[in-house]
Amino acid sequence: MKNKENIQFLTLTAMGIALVYVFTAFVNVRLPIAANGGLIHLGNVPLFIFAMLFGKKTGAIAGGIGMGLFDLLSGWTLWAPFTLVIVGLMGYVVGAICEKHTGYNWKLVAMVIACVIKVIGYYIAEIVIYGNFFAPVASIPGNLVQIGVAVAVVCVVIRPIEVAASKIGIRQFA
Repeated sequence: MKNKENIQFLTLTAMGIALVYVFTAFVNVRLPIAANGGLIHLGNVPLFIFAMLFGKKTGAIAGGIGMGLFDLLSGWTLWAPFTLVIVGLMGYVVGAICEKHTGYNWKLVAMVIACVIKVIGYYIAEIVIYGNFFAPVASIPGNLVQIGVAVAVVCVVIRPIEVAASKIGIRQFA
């Protein structure tokens, strides 16, 4: 039985990595603001969904590797180590909260905390990269919009996805 659980974990986590990457790489808008130009993408949607459905390990790995892979393959290589840690932490926290609390409001709380992690994490990353405490402020609105859109989408789709997953026998928190 343990082998089946390991296969399910690896399969679902690999799917999460792939979907986070695809939604980051191909469903995005580059912004003409911020020190690095900025990017708004929908990669947080599958990140949040996989963390909510399958827990902190899948959330952390799918988010960190999926978005980190995007950075490596898209010319944002300098950002990859920061993304791995920041987005991995976002997925871990959302998954950890949703493992302990199943209510809809807890899902909202988890995503709000992930937003705080993103804003603070990338603010610190930009300070390290640019050596300036003021330039990173320009990235905050884009980060807020990015997470806000993801929260709106996830709020609409999470319950139907949970119902469908349970009907086909996909076990939560694999």
